Amino acid sequence: MPKRKDIKTILVIGSGPIVIGQAAEFDYAGTQACLALKEEGYKVILVNSNPATIMTDTTIADKVYMEPLTLEYVAKIIRYERPDAILPGIGGQTGLNIAMQLYKKGVLQECQVELLGTSSQSIEKAEDREKFKTLCQELGEPVLESIIAGTEEEGIKAASKIGYPVILRPAYTLGGTGGGFVDNEEELKELIKHALKLSPVKQVLVEKSIKGYKEIEYEVIRDSNDTAITVCNMENLDPVGIHTGDSIVVAPSQTLTNKEYQLLRDSSLKIIRALKIEGGCNIQFALDPYSFNYYVIEVNPRVSRSSALASKASGYPIARVSAKIAIGMRLDEIQLANTKASFEPA
Repeated sequence: MPKRKDIKTILVIGSGPIVIGQAAEFDYAGTQACLALKEEGYKVILVNSNPATIMTDTTIADKVYMEPLTLEYVAKIIRYERPDAILPGIGGQTGLNIAMQLYKKGVLQECQVELLGTSSQSIEKAEDREKFKTLCQELGEPVLESIIAGTEEEGIKAASKIGYPVILRPAYTLGGTGGGFVDNEEELKELIKHALKLSPVKQVLVEKSIKGYKEIEYEVIRDSNDTAITVCNMENLDPVGIHTGDSIVVAPSQTLTNKEYQLLRDSSLKIIRALKIEGGCNIQFALDPYSFNYYVIEVNPRVSRSSALASKASGYPIARVSAKIAIGMRLDEIQLANTKASFEPA
């Protein structure tokens, strides 16, 4: 019997085309999510533009749309199918961006479609660099000195105020696209034009560089009852400065002391609770190898590429559990192979 009796049909947004060697993990997550929703008695409609996926097999969802993942096409599908709800947090950044566009353009309201899982306000708080920075400061969590720039001039001014080297992070781009490190004004002028062009909101974060710090990630999961657990943590073999999407990551971390592990675990749980995320979430930290100083880099308020690795390394099916949380189930109600989902993997 479905958990939410007012919902019968759910639209799941996939992650789109996959670069070879990167992001096939979203297919793993999407497949898990579709099967978990069907298991609970829901009709699942899937939209994904990539035919080379398991999730687009006819056995995974009840109905599959092989269409471009754009606002226009997904809005057409919603108007035609009239699903009761939409699950965006499984298709990576693509799914999340489309869901936010549908919300902002009023398509969800017009067709009375509910956004399942993490709310649009929470997504915005995690994705908007400035709002997230403010939240971390309120929580007493250390964040890097940064300034948002909307033009080349603003970027130059911000960098000279912070002091070189800096890193440019375009807002709402996939896999760190358009970002990079710059050591002087000349390099900045070259990169910022490109970064602003690639950001859908024409916004770039100019941030103090901490190249060389350890890059640590935590996979955290929370339900609507505020029960939150860390599924596992991961350590990138490469230090900060090489994007996590291009880096080999090891789970669990190998060089962290117990004190460092607990320090970052406490921070992760504090952040996911403050953001009110419902489902899986990935939190990235930079840790100074020579002290206990750390910085919160960013939060992905969704199932991420790392979630697939964390699931396989820990035996905890993050996407499956996230899909069930999205339909209102609590962690202590979700049964895994030999335990409840509210227990942290050892």
